[in-house]
Amino acid sequence: MKKYLFILAILLGACNNKVSKKDDAPSQPEQNSVSLYILGTVQDGGSPHIGCQKSCCSELFNKPDHTRKVVSLGVVDHKTDKSYLFEATPDMPSQLKLLKEHTQNSKETPDGIFMTHAHIGHYAGLMYLGRESLGGKNIPVYAMPQMKMFLETNGPWEQLVKLNNIDILPIQDEIKFQLTPNLVVIPFVVPHRDEYSETVGYKIIGPNKSALFIPDIDKWSKWDKDIVKEIQHVDFAFLDATFFDGPEINTRNIAEIPHPFVSESMELFQNLPQSEKSKVHFIHFNHTNSLLNQKSESYKEVLEAGFNVSAFNQRFDL
Repeated sequence: MKKYLFILAILLGACNNKVSKKDDAPSQPEQNSVSLYILGTVQDGGSPHIGCQKSCCSELFNKPDHTRKVVSLGVVDHKTDKSYLFEATPDMPSQLKLLKEHTQNSKETPDGIFMTHAHIGHYAGLMYLGRESLGGKNIPVYAMPQMKMFLETNGPWEQLVKLNNIDILPIQDEIKFQLTPNLVVIPFVVPHRDEYSETVGYKIIGPNKSALFIPDIDKWSKWDKDIVKEIQHVDFAFLDATFFDGPEINTRNIAEIPHPFVSESMELFQNLPQSEKSKVHFIHFNHTNSLLNQKSESYKEVLEAGFNVSAFNQRFDL
């Protein structure tokens, strides 16, 4: 009798261990998949924004929202266990830690960092790779020609190159870059305020689906491509949504910040079928943008129109 009770106890224990392990372990995507993660959705200056005295920031200074991070994507090839970061933001330390949690390796840095342009919120995170912080060793940084030159010839960024903290790898407009057997990246130039470098967006192509990433661009009409057609060629489109509409910028000169308003983009896309509208995920929100508030009328308006609002730590399988 004791023998049977002992065996029964072992079996029950084993069952309990299996349930606990299943409940506690994060669900893992299929091993042959590539996943894209939203690591940040906010415009360069962050939220709360320095010097902001408006209601959109006042409470956040006292009670910070950990989801308010500057715009960034992480991409993981789960089959090769390689990871890539798009944008090097001021929030990069926590974003890299989150990206690492989505992989199975122990590396604290990704297998590559892709730059879009030389506006400070998009490259300032590189400072954490220098001798004052991580002291990185030849961390691959992918950059277009002008961006590459900017980093190599301006302090303090040039020190990262001289000390081999980073290894800048050149990329070219519309030239496919095969990162892994399952993952392809294609940079493309877009019009923007290019004071220090060109500005690029990226097409990120997995084994099954593809995504468009354009966090910064001037008005869609200034681009030599048709954004409507570009949306049709991908499965997901993460598009510049810095400002919701004209009244948001108040007295600021739109010529200095000519982003497409979300209201303009929705009007431009209004005749698309719902299957195409659902591909659009607005991203890169200024701290004043009401889309940061899920209870706002603007947020409801976007969803009711058939579009999406990007959220921190979302995952999309490619």
